[in-house]
Amino acid sequence: MMLDVDGVCFSYRSRPVLRELTFRVNEGELLAILGPNGVGKTTALRCINAILRPQRGTILLEGRDVLGSPPDRIARSMGYVSQRVEPARLTVFDAVLMGRKPHLQGRASDRDLKTVDSALKRLHLADLALRYIDQLSGGELQKVAIARALVQEPKLLLLDEPTSSLDLKNQLEILSLIRRVVVEHRVAAMMTMHDLNTALRFAHKFLLLKDGAVYAAGPIDEMKAGLIEDVYGVPVELHIHHGRPLVIPNTDL
Repeated sequence: MMLDVDGVCFSYRSRPVLRELTFRVNEGELLAILGPNGVGKTTALRCINAILRPQRGTILLEGRDVLGSPPDRIARSMGYVSQRVEPARLTVFDAVLMGRKPHLQGRASDRDLKTVDSALKRLHLADLALRYIDQLSGGELQKVAIARALVQEPKLLLLDEPTSSLDLKNQLEILSLIRRVVVEHRVAAMMTMHDLNTALRFAHKFLLLKDGAVYAAGPIDEMKAGLIEDVYGVPVELHIHHGRPLVIPNTDL
């Protein structure tokens, strides 16, 4: 077991957002958190890495209590990519190197530099290494954020809408890379997604949220049209296309 979330509740002031959130993610698994806007997907990620503090519940990573861990331990074990990445006056190389900060003992070692160089090549950012990130497009900036999370070499990777600023080609390349890293390096990963078909194409498991609670969860091949209709309020058809589920809205709206 890699991540074990049990009974997590979170409220903004008096408004409940997460209600008894309970699920597990194993190493080598990519979990897609799905649900309509405002259902608590981003809040769930921010509670798991202790950016937000749940009012109730436990979060264990490899059997260790996340909520009771110091920030530096969390930083060494979790990589987080938020929806919005703020540009700064840093080069691409230096911005990605910041992902090695939890592991640094003084100056960056040759291994740290090689890790960054490898990540830049894998995400096709090597030609931009010396460019300042405040000069990048939104899609390029998002790829830098993903590279920074990958060089942390985390046990758990948390991705909040990781492809929101990317075109179709880059979406496919990034999600293929993330899935490959998860499988080959035995990392646990979670991503929030609005695009159901993209999520079902790359994830191993799904978690459907409704009204801040888990409505359904399981392997991708257990997704049903009725579950999607219940959560999103839209009639759909679910077909298997080339061995993958394909969601087609059945409405004229």
